[in-house]
Amino acid sequence: MEKEKKYYTSKEAIIKMRDWCAYQERCQQEVRDKLYEYGLKTDDVENIIVQLINENFVNEERFAIAFAGGKFRIKKWGRVKIKMELKAKRVSDYCIKKGMAQIDDAEYINVLKRLLALKSKLITEKNHLKKKQKLVRYALGKGYEQDLIFDLLNSEEDS
Repeated sequence: MEKEKKYYTSKEAIIKMRDWCAYQERCQQEVRDKLYEYGLKTDDVENIIVQLINENFVNEERFAIAFAGGKFRIKKWGRVKIKMELKAKRVSDYCIKKGMAQIDDAEYINVLKRLLALKSKLITEKNHLKKKQKLVRYALGKGYEQDLIFDLLNSEEDS
């Protein structure tokens, strides 16, 4: 059974949005999409977003920092995947750079090493090249840079 869509007035929507944004960091696009779901017109949506920004409920830079840090620490995503997701959410390049700066290079490499080591243990493939290919595909899917993946895999072979 399909849930009936609820429409809100601007005043009701701003109250709901304050609660929604206080619960978790949101980007402008997520808020915009939610307000359109509430059946609001473009002018009302943009006015509410401006109000939420002025009240500091919505802050793209803060969102990008929290998003990048969280996806890296919790989901072990690489920079490529994080950037793509932020771009999909229409976050500005400036804010994306700020978010990416939160990821420590040494920690980033260590996380990728651990991911590759764990995955390597799970792969039963006997052929060395096929196993390496599977590891590369896995790390690319997690959003890590191809050159970094190859550097780490080749340095492991050399040692």
